[in-house]
Amino acid sequence: MRAIVVRSFGATPELAEMPTPEPGAGAVRIQVEAAGVNPFDQKMAGGILDGKLPHDFPMILGVDGAGTVASVGPGVTKFGVGDRVVGKFLVPPAGHGSFAEYSVLPEDATLVPIPDRVPTVAAAALPTAGITAQDIVDATKLEPDQKVLIVGATGGVGSFLVQLANIAGAHVIATARGAVADQMTRLGAAETIDYTRGPVAEQVAAAHPDGVDALFDLVSPPEVLAELTALVRDGGTVYSTIWSADPDALRDRGIKGGNIESSGRGPELTRLLARVAAGDVVVPIDVTVPLDQGPSVMGAAGARGKTVLAI
Repeated sequence: MRAIVVRSFGATPELAEMPTPEPGAGAVRIQVEAAGVNPFDQKMAGGILDGKLPHDFPMILGVDGAGTVASVGPGVTKFGVGDRVVGKFLVPPAGHGSFAEYSVLPEDATLVPIPDRVPTVAAAALPTAGITAQDIVDATKLEPDQKVLIVGATGGVGSFLVQLANIAGAHVIATARGAVADQMTRLGAAETIDYTRGPVAEQVAAAHPDGVDALFDLVSPPEVLAELTALVRDGGTVYSTIWSADPDALRDRGIKGGNIESSGRGPELTRLLARVAAGDVVVPIDVTVPLDQGPSVMGAAGARGKTVLAI
């Protein structure tokens, strides 16, 4: 089967022929039809899991994937052949991911059925980014009319955060280039701050001198996040998804949050899929490319939504 692999940490991802995996006891083999691309995929290729999780080489990349159950191993009870499923394909040993024509997952992994109304490509774009956004909103316990600043709103996590914060009743302030302000409005942003027209902190402070209740930052380095945190009212909430927050500095001001790493699994993914099926959440897909173009889009910047590999 075809798959995108790295042969060592730090190596360039490449398309390669790999053996088709067979499901063991309690596992299912999935014919992958679409795979969502995340920044973590490039980090995984670079060695972020080295010393943290057992792994195999050649390492097949890809965390998010969706497709059809092709066969099941002994003892499987949750899924049957022909079921449409979506999930996270990162289980130890790492290196048997979704950037492949087939992959095997334990039935108790983060793997759930896809509702009839949700296209497979949309489902594949949902797990990592969508669950991360859902975890942030759940942890913040947003209340109606709270002001939320989302920095990095046009990417995968940001696109879902805008929608979920809006559903929670928040007044969403999204950062984005002016050319995509309409897209942010359609997703639920009440305001858009064009970061190309001047420092975000200055623009937000001018528009909201009393500050904001929460800051969700998906892109800023520590020094920029520290500046933006000054916009947050004492007792508010700050979350960084790239480990830029200083927990001690936040605590000194009574600000909740810090650095967040998504821990959501099947129940959260099922809840998101139900929202997509109902039309409450849109899966914003920026581009879909064939599997053989996967290495060229991994780590690419500037996406307006999700990148998906069609397999």
